[in-house]
Amino acid sequence: MQRRVSGLALAFAVNLLLLFVLWGLGKFAPISEKRSHSLIIDLMPESRSAEAPTKSEVAMNPVERPKPKPRQKPPPILLPAKPTIAVPPPAPPDKARPWIEMSKDEMAAADVSNLAKAGAESGAGDSEVVGHGPHGELLYAAEWARHPTDAELGGYLPANAPDGYGLIACKTVAGDRVDDCIELGQDPPGSHLASAVRQAAWQFRVRPPRKNGVPLVGSWVSIRIDYEHFGRAHGF
Repeated sequence: MQRRVSGLALAFAVNLLLLFVLWGLGKFAPISEKRSHSLIIDLMPESRSAEAPTKSEVAMNPVERPKPKPRQKPPPILLPAKPTIAVPPPAPPDKARPWIEMSKDEMAAADVSNLAKAGAESGAGDSEVVGHGPHGELLYAAEWARHPTDAELGGYLPANAPDGYGLIACKTVAGDRVDDCIELGQDPPGSHLASAVRQAAWQFRVRPPRKNGVPLVGSWVSIRIDYEHFGRAHGF
């Protein structure tokens, strides 16, 4: 009986000890976290989410958020109180015109075919004045020392040149020659006959004008060349 009673007491003591142990373990057990049943989905791409900060990061760091730059106003445009207009300087006076303005009477008088008649009327062997030179000098009717040949004139005629005449003015130089020739007129217009006469003038032999029988070397004379059919030319 004593053995049974001691065995029962021992079993009861062991069970009581186990009960106390189990009660102690339940008291100090860790508290389990509550699980959230909400679903969170990230719709941002992986590259963008890695570079750009999230809204939570911006909210946490408001100082690092870039501030917009203020717009600069354009500078004001200042207009002059009194606008000025630049006036070009006046053109210098035309001292040497490439042509000489002549009336119909002067053009007719430039025909030196009437030289003999003019000499008889003027008397004293003076050359006839038929106009004015490029600088206002007197322009005399020319007197040939030797008429130019067809070969001297024909080399400067334009192709298919029509019948007509060319009129020029030249300055007389020593040796019965002329220089500084300019074109006065031609017929028909645009025929380039005056240009042909001017280019051939270096071959001309023209006596200088005379005043009271004294030759006026350096004076200006008018020279007219008439061109007829088949290329024949006559100088006056």
